[in-house]
Order: sequence, then C-alpha cells, then structure tokens
Amino acid sequence: MKRYFRQFFIVALIMPFLHLSLNGQTAENVARVSITVSNLQQSLRFYEEVLTFQKVGEYELNTTTAKQLFGVNEPVKVATLQLGEESIELLEFKTKGRPIPEDSRSNDLWFQHLAIVVRDMEVAFQKLRQGKVQFVSTAPQTLPAYLTAAAGISAFYFRDPDGHNLEIINFPAGKGNEKWQHTSEKLFLGIDHTAIAVDDTDNSLAFYENALGLKVAGSSENYGSEQEHLNQVFGAHLDIHGLKAQRGFGVEFLNYLAPPNGRKYPKDSKANDLWHWYTSIFVPDTPQLLATLKEMKIKPTGSASFIHPNFGPVKALFVRDPDGHALLVMTR
Repeated sequence: MKRYFRQFFIVALIMPFLHLSLNGQTAENVARVSITVSNLQQSLRFYEEVLTFQKVGEYELNTTTAKQLFGVNEPVKVATLQLGEESIELLEFKTKGRPIPEDSRSNDLWFQHLAIVVRDMEVAFQKLRQGKVQFVSTAPQTLPAYLTAAAGISAFYFRDPDGHNLEIINFPAGKGNEKWQHTSEKLFLGIDHTAIAVDDTDNSLAFYENALGLKVAGSSENYGSEQEHLNQVFGAHLDIHGLKAQRGFGVEFLNYLAPPNGRKYPKDSKANDLWHWYTSIFVPDTPQLLATLKEMKIKPTGSASFIHPNFGPVKALFVRDPDGHALLVMTR
C-alpha cells in the first residue's frame, strides 16, 4: 500500500540521522548528478551563460573505465560545473544515443530534474526568457495557502538545449534550508535537490533506504491548479517523498497518483541516450551494499576501480533503481 501524507516536504531541511539503514550503513554524500548531452560545448555555454554555473574541470574517462561502468567501448568527455556548494557533470559520448522524446512529460518514469535555488524568482524567470529557454511550466507558480507549510514557495520548470528538465525554486523566509536565506548578490544560489519520477513509493523507499542508506526527510501530497501548471500534466496529483544523505543535496520521489499513465523507463536505455542521468552517491561499504543488492535481486550493470579526477581512488558500482534510474555508487 502506498503512503500518503499531507505535510509538505521541503527537501532541503536538515534532519538528524538517528539510526542506520537495514544494511547497517548510512549514505555519506549525494555528491552530484551527471547528465548525458549531445554537444558538450553547446551545453557548457548554456549552463555557464544562462544559469551562471562555473566550469571547474574537464577530463576524459578512459575507454577501459567507460566500458566497465557504462558498457561503451570508447572514452567519454566529462565537464564538471559548480553552482554555489553543489556540482554537476555533463557527459558527451562519441557515439550519439537517442534523443529525449519530444512528447516527454513530467510523469514519464525517465523524468529527472535539478532544482536550482534562486534569490528572486521574477528576475531569474526573465533571465531564462532572455536565454530563450523552452518552457515546461506555463509561468512561475506559487504554491497555495492550503498547502500550509509550502505557502509562498515558487517554482518554474524549463528545459536545457537537449531537452533535460530543470527547475528554479525560491524559498520565502522560514522555508527550506537556512543557507538559502543568506543574503547574496548572486541570482542562482545552488542546487537543492534532484527529483525523479517513481512508480511505487514503497518500492523506491526500500531500495534507497535499505540498500543505499538514505533517510526520509519529509513528504507531501501536492495537487491543484498550480501543480498542473508547474508540471504541465493535467490533473496532476503527486505523492512526494524527499531523502537525504549525511551531506549533499536531496533526492526527491515524484509518484503521480494521477494521471496514472506515465510511460516506463526504456529497458534498453544506454548511457549515451540523452534522457540518461545518473546520481553519484558515496556509501561506506561496497561489499555490504553488494550483499544487500543480492538479497533484493538487483544486479549492478557495471563496476570499476579507478582514480576519479575529483574524488581520488574509488570503487564504483553502476546500479539501476526499481524504475530504471541510474546511480553511480562509490566508496573511497
């Protein structure tokens, strides 16, 4: 049975982690999200010029490691970008994969986005318009008073040049992580969370809590006109859960109670397909994780030990969650 809660979830709340997951470990860090792009330089221009990310590194993942993790027999170009305290990666594969379907919607199970916190929603929205972004939302939406804890939070969905979903979000006084309330001259402040569409909240919680050691930080049930205009899904009614590790940004589940016809994540997805994202998570113990995955009858699709340009020597597993979303799970 799915869980329904009405208390609004603010993914950036800092919650103490008072107990370990069933596998005995707590996720250390949701370190970053990596996004497959068709043209690295084009994407860099967009993220740097429109969203004010800063490129902090560029490297090539060698053929051996790329084959072990992703199953591709070629090197992969990677750029690391930072916004505030958070960072993302953009990946360009030599062999191009499939584009994001033009009719892709927010309730399709390949949906994933980044929520970028902004100081001023209207100013940020106008900057996006100047950058000629593709709208998903009809306009910025402010969550209504009947979602008491969420009143005054505003958001807007849009797409990057390859069609990846992004969100800008603004927290009024008293809402969200305290760091988003600090005075800043910057317009784009950092990344609050990454959100993924899920088919069954309980199945997803079993994986992220029991296998990876993330902890639920809050939940909500969102619906109404503002939600419809935000997601551009008529009749949108969402069960939302947010999870946190000890560090890093949040992971948010979007389970559409209505409409129920979101399409499945393609089983033949490859890392070079443009709908492909993966989230990098650090855990303390890879052997323990492998044992838990085996009990859950989940088999990693790739593994490698290599020297990561940003994190140093790591052991990494490439894993897919119950809905097909990819994760790079690492230990140092």
